[in-house]
Amino acid sequence: MKRPKIVVVGSINMDLITETPRVPTLGETVLGNRFSTLPGGKGANQAVACARLGAEVRMVGCVGDDGFGTELIENLRREGVCVDDVEPVPHVATGIASIVVENGDNSIIVVPGANHEVTVEKVRRAEQMIREADAVLLQLEIPLETVAETVRIASRHHVPVIVNPAPAVELQADILREITILTPNEYELAVLLGKHPEETEDFRSLIEAYPGTLVMTKGGDGAYYSDGEKRVAHQPGYKVEVVDTTGAGDTFNAALAVMIGRGRTLSEAVQYAVAASALSVTKFGAQGGMPSHEQVEAFLAQTGE
Repeated sequence: MKRPKIVVVGSINMDLITETPRVPTLGETVLGNRFSTLPGGKGANQAVACARLGAEVRMVGCVGDDGFGTELIENLRREGVCVDDVEPVPHVATGIASIVVENGDNSIIVVPGANHEVTVEKVRRAEQMIREADAVLLQLEIPLETVAETVRIASRHHVPVIVNPAPAVELQADILREITILTPNEYELAVLLGKHPEETEDFRSLIEAYPGTLVMTKGGDGAYYSDGEKRVAHQPGYKVEVVDTTGAGDTFNAALAVMIGRGRTLSEAVQYAVAASALSVTKFGAQGGMPSHEQVEAFLAQTGE
């Protein structure tokens, strides 16, 4: 089986996780159940997930020159991710994400810190590495001009580039045209198309309105996708016992990138990604439940697909 080369350009954070039976209202204090610190950041999460799924992964990103930064680089290295292009930046704090988990669902506040130092120049220095990749994976927790330049470089060298548009922003039309696969959730899709998320029509019409290849994740309902030909396909989700949904989207995007890097069809890649993300929510932590390729294949075999 081909071991694809995946370049992940994105954020590296330390996740500060508070588990609580109930999120407090404004001005209220409640007692939580547990607090922990775990490696995170959408970029780092996706890099780790790609590595566990059998890819050869290189990470482009920045951390602070501090204890969190040292720990996060070591974690990536331990997971088999090449960190030659992960740069400790002096006098800047490592990015953090404050995550509140309530009955399996999460809300997140991100403080980017050193992730703002992932510059256009840094990506340009990685152009040869991008040129040799089977797929490039991006998110939006780094400067948008860096995302845009990475997309341009990948497109120039005909390398598939997958963009997970989170957190949600409206992207420029010229950049959207050069993205191979866009992977929003329903809320992010509405924002991307300049709609008000609370006032949008049926999400299928939003998918149909997008001119390129799009895969929309929809939690336990799986994913809906279109190759720009106005036909929306659905990959149903898989029933599992949910422990923590943190990192499910990152696992999905990583699995999709790995399968695209292996040359699989979009439908095959989406089915695999839905299965991988289902497995990821059965354990605690963004990276804690990320499965191996063998685990995903075994899971799919059990479902008969």
